[in-house]
Amino acid sequence: MFLADPSAPIADVAKEAGVGISALYRRYPSKEELVRELARDGLTRYIEDLRIALADDGDAWHAYEECLHRVVDGQSQALAQRVAGTFTPTESLGRLAGEASELAIALHRRTQEAGALREDVSPADIVLILEMISFVDLPGPDRGRALRHRYLALALQALRAPGSEPLPGAPAAAADLTARWRTR
Repeated sequence: MFLADPSAPIADVAKEAGVGISALYRRYPSKEELVRELARDGLTRYIEDLRIALADDGDAWHAYEECLHRVVDGQSQALAQRVAGTFTPTESLGRLAGEASELAIALHRRTQEAGALREDVSPADIVLILEMISFVDLPGPDRGRALRHRYLALALQALRAPGSEPLPGAPAAAADLTARWRTR
């Protein structure tokens, strides 16, 4: 629900979860606490996906590609980014975000150094591409998931080195993503 609308009312969240609002409030004393926990969970899962890819000593492109498919399936990275700025982050969330960023940069760099990922693409570009893909959702059993993986495959073809033409404009920067974590 928060992936679609980070400002969704807590009553709608409880209804979607199939629980009463009081049950939700017993577990999370405020909407901010719930959103903070969702961000923590998303960052933790994203970090695990990145660690798995970095531990893979095989083909760099294959490890990168598999990692992005896991991230799209779990919608971990997109959820954390989507709710950014809707709550006051804690120190521990800041550390998790920093760790996720370091791991994503390491995986990105390794894939570029292997000559598999375009040189004119930044790690922040990838974060935003994954976020866009995660918004794809259509009714029907697994229809949204199938389309998310289709569009990820399409994006991966465009990201594969060497790339046919230079990309226009400057790539997204880490500072662009960090700015979103300030409370709106």
